[in-house]
Amino acid sequence: AKEEDIAFLVVGDPFGATTHADLVLRAIKRGIPYRVVHNASIVNAIGCCGLQLYNFGETVSFVIWTDSWRPSSYVDKIEANLERGHHTLCLLDIKVKEQSIENMMKGKKVYEPPRYMTVNQAVEQLLEVIAERKQNEQSSILSEETLCVGLARIGSENQKIVHGKLSQMVGVDLGAPLHSLVIVGEVHFLETEMLQHFAIEKASFTQNETKM
Repeated sequence: AKEEDIAFLVVGDPFGATTHADLVLRAIKRGIPYRVVHNASIVNAIGCCGLQLYNFGETVSFVIWTDSWRPSSYVDKIEANLERGHHTLCLLDIKVKEQSIENMMKGKKVYEPPRYMTVNQAVEQLLEVIAERKQNEQSSILSEETLCVGLARIGSENQKIVHGKLSQMVGVDLGAPLHSLVIVGEVHFLETEMLQHFAIEKASFTQNETKM
């Protein structure tokens, strides 16, 4: 970058990841001029489902579980958001150009097929954590009745948005990636009106309203 113009392209907004901020800091330390061209991000595009951005709390990330690694710390953050009445944007795992442990140990540059976490997988994990906590007699705001929004391919011509309970969302097919999930907190009546357009059961589905 000291000798010629370099462009670094990323998915979403450049400052949506700590890694990219690190690159900027390195450029500053080396006296290399830089320019950032901002891009659309799911963090702001999520508003298309009708939930107001001002009502979102801390964003969380879901990872694809393995037999030996099943992190669930994101559940505590979701519950903290719900206690404040906030919605939670859940970013779902993307595994691209990853190597198996065996190939890494052998030094083989063989990569696994890309894997994209779906809303179904995320909801299944969440329901499993809820069930485990219930079995261990741990109190939880979350339940199968908790409302959520599943989104897929936001910004494309065939984007899909579905609103329902966790117990309903687990069986919804949103199609191809990329997927995102929102756990719904307290809602304004305008948010309710928007969400009803995406409801799984438009006629019978009910939503608690909190007037502002």
